[in-house]
Amino acid sequence: MLEQWLNSDAVFLTVALLASTLRMATPLGLAALGAVYSERAGVINLGLEGLMLGGAFFGILGSYLTGNAWLGVLLAALAGGIMALLFALVTLRYKANHVVAGVALNLLGLGFTTVLLVAVWGNRGKSPDVAGIYPIYIPYLSDLPIVGELIFRQSPFFYLLIILMILSWLFFYRTKWGLRLRAIGENPAAVDSLGIPVFTYKYLAVIAGGMLAALGGAYLSLGELSMFARNMVSGRGYIALAANILGNWNPIGVVLASFLFGLANAIEMNLQLYGWPTQFVQMIPYVVTMFVLGGFVRKVQAPKALGQHFDRSNTNM
Repeated sequence: MLEQWLNSDAVFLTVALLASTLRMATPLGLAALGAVYSERAGVINLGLEGLMLGGAFFGILGSYLTGNAWLGVLLAALAGGIMALLFALVTLRYKANHVVAGVALNLLGLGFTTVLLVAVWGNRGKSPDVAGIYPIYIPYLSDLPIVGELIFRQSPFFYLLIILMILSWLFFYRTKWGLRLRAIGENPAAVDSLGIPVFTYKYLAVIAGGMLAALGGAYLSLGELSMFARNMVSGRGYIALAANILGNWNPIGVVLASFLFGLANAIEMNLQLYGWPTQFVQMIPYVVTMFVLGGFVRKVQAPKALGQHFDRSNTNM
């Protein structure tokens, strides 16, 4: 009886939908974790879309040049860190508006990846196929009914997301450095009065956030398609930012929120397979985003100094 139930169409479709949810949530979760680091330091990071695009492109470029997909992941993280450093310089040193700088970063990401596509491969639309990173099957555990397919046949990026979620939570809530970073997002002047280097923490947090967002982009190119396509992030950076808000700037809450948006994406993909109008089903993730933010945004508490410039007369930053 149990075996018959496990082999039923309803169970098969449900497991397939949930497995797809985890895959769709992985890049969102990585980028949303990046937003946690940046915004806990008081810097609004609306540039997740551009950072993910940069990570997606340089991940493919690294794999193309070396033949090793993991070196591509490393290059993607470095590229995300450099882009985030540029964003940090503009917002922290030159006091640019965080939202405007974030939009500019998104435009930069779209523009320079398109230019580099033409420069490297002579194609404005996509790159050639390269070595990618594929799901791993954990021995014995992957053969378990239901949970085997759901949990133990996933991309290495999924396991990396879970590890980073746990480590990030421990960092923010169990270390003095995480406590300082959270305090900087609430009242940087008070933290500065204690002799703590506020700007150093801000820069490092923004750079770490950029590297995490770039890993989300690398998952899309190396973990899903093994190629880069122009504007392949397709709004996921904005959804990741929404997951960060819904998760209340808490690493665990943010990843759980990413699973919700991943479910919306998975439903969209499945409805397309069943012949629903593409123009309608592609709206689902964004409609869910607006609905969730409209219903819950008043119930979350953003860092009090988020988006505010911190001035200190005796600093060179």
